[in-house]
Amino acid sequence: MNYLLGNTLSELQDIVKAYGLPSFTAKQIADWLYKKRVRSIDQMTNLSQKARTALSAHYEIGVSQPVHIAQSADGTEKYLFKVGNNQHIESVFIPEKDRATLCISSQMGCQMNCLFCATGKQGFAGNLTTAEILNQVQSIQEPDRLTNIVFMGMGEPLNNVEAVLKAIEIMTADYGYGWSPKRITLSTVGILPNLPAFLEQTNCHLAVSVHAPSAFERRELIPAEKAYPINDVITLLKKYDWSHQRKLSIEYTLFDQLNDTQECAQKLADMLRGLDCHVNLIPFHQIPQVGLAPTPMKGIEQFEQWLAKRRISVTIRKSRGQDIDAACGMLSTKQNQKA
Repeated sequence: MNYLLGNTLSELQDIVKAYGLPSFTAKQIADWLYKKRVRSIDQMTNLSQKARTALSAHYEIGVSQPVHIAQSADGTEKYLFKVGNNQHIESVFIPEKDRATLCISSQMGCQMNCLFCATGKQGFAGNLTTAEILNQVQSIQEPDRLTNIVFMGMGEPLNNVEAVLKAIEIMTADYGYGWSPKRITLSTVGILPNLPAFLEQTNCHLAVSVHAPSAFERRELIPAEKAYPINDVITLLKKYDWSHQRKLSIEYTLFDQLNDTQECAQKLADMLRGLDCHVNLIPFHQIPQVGLAPTPMKGIEQFEQWLAKRRISVTIRKSRGQDIDAACGMLSTKQNQKA
């Protein structure tokens, strides 16, 4: 069975044309899917019975409920969804005083195998479809509260660039959710062949996972450094204007006595000089069977001061949901192992 969820307006127009339905039916379907967020074709009451019968013979909406929801003492909620061939992915809802962010996944597992990431230890089981990406947004308990979406969950978004860009189109289009691109941030290790497509086809914010200030140190943490050197990524980013349309964040997770020294701060500042960006310092969520230790908060604050003295815009990201395995990939790893 095919899904209607995840189709652009152009694709919906092709669908209704194939069934001999009036062209305006495509806009009606989009309205039911992305604004009213119905769960069955029968709920599309302004479509003729003939149209609903024809569609129902070949399509479903494509919305599926989470199989598990974990709630943290700090209000963070982790959702577990079943996808693909008995695989599981995660989304994390992070409510704050003036905003509510949903961290969504783009792949089942991940090919990047970053040393500090639980998702990478799963291996790679496939890309999510656009429907599976959007289902994470539509199937949480309070979708109307959302103010921001971040592609920072399981997987490398730019290794599933076609489905991710289609999801972003639907999120930002008038026929879709109608959100401003400024409500969406994509995080990447820097997949150089696909990065220009994201930068040129969207106005969404970008977060780049750096985590180490030199190629040698970064290769130990992020094997993709060999194929996509961070210096080449930074060189590409310096060609774009980051002053108005979008923001660029540099993600830097701190590990005790590995990348948290004053020398590392100096190298990071040198790398970023001339680039309009903001550094997020991230406390490490410890994961099983990985011999990395988190930098104590005092050390994180010291690193922040070192960067600030070098005129680098920097903040420490607040750690959320540690009591519900909120580190990306931990809950789905447990579920996949059970399966």
